[in-house]
Amino acid sequence: MESLVCCVCQKPVGSSAPRLGRRAYCDVHYAKVSRDRASVWRSSLVTLVALVVFAALVAIVVQATQPALKGTALVLVGVVLALVPAVIWLAFFYFQDVLEPEPKPLVIGVAVLGALLASAVGIPLVRSLFHVQDWLSSGLLVNILGSILVVGFVQEFLKFAAVRYSVYLLPEFDERMDGILYGTAAGLGYATLLNINYVVENGGVDLGIGILRIVVTALAQASFAGITGYFLARAKFEDEPVWWLPLGLTIAAVLNGLFTVVLGGISRTGSVLQQQTYSPWLGLGLAAVVAGLTLAALLLLIRRANRKTITGAQGA
Repeated sequence: MESLVCCVCQKPVGSSAPRLGRRAYCDVHYAKVSRDRASVWRSSLVTLVALVVFAALVAIVVQATQPALKGTALVLVGVVLALVPAVIWLAFFYFQDVLEPEPKPLVIGVAVLGALLASAVGIPLVRSLFHVQDWLSSGLLVNILGSILVVGFVQEFLKFAAVRYSVYLLPEFDERMDGILYGTAAGLGYATLLNINYVVENGGVDLGIGILRIVVTALAQASFAGITGYFLARAKFEDEPVWWLPLGLTIAAVLNGLFTVVLGGISRTGSVLQQQTYSPWLGLGLAAVVAGLTLAALLLLIRRANRKTITGAQGA
């Protein structure tokens, strides 16, 4: 007879051990898997509000003061601003997650891995191999398909990989909430590198518009990675079918691509005769709404799955 082990800590368990589908658990980890850590939700919500307020304040101050930064100074300030979204999220998470703290080196490590994958694989694939900057804007259908099939899938797979092939199999990944936590960390790391690359490649950017773009990128990348993280957690702790993870990755990639298309559409106002003016405030509003709706949806899905576990049924 095959011996049973806990799917989290790999310790032997008896035949009467609690299960989710075919996954057996020790009593400790069965109790933890459905725990709803309010600290993660609070830190995510506070970060969302804080980033929007921060972006607005920086843009207003820059508009009022018109700082005369050029060259290296402008690039350095842009790079510092690119780091702010991840720093804000980590700071709020650190102070909120005090009762059952997640290992901070693991959270930071996943964020760094997300950034490294963006630099080493994501940006070269999208820009140097597929050259999307040369053809993505050639038509609406091309824009939609390219944004989803190239940009969306490349970015979301790499953020997925940053979690799946690092912390996913560790015993510290022991709650459904951990999927969203580590997914968000990978997304913020990826966004940080995208923003730094944007600043450096352009030799610095207008700080008022630049900070809005930086926050939009951070909110979007973190939100879509949180979706993938949810699917990862369900795959680890429940008996999901083989198509479950590809489904999660596809949903995240499609939303990523559609967001990119819609963002490009609403951020530009005016007619061709008016030469179109860039309106990043609309983009910031869209990103805030998308991040808020995604957070609310994930909260409902996690709590639904947790309730079913507590009452003896499998996940949602």
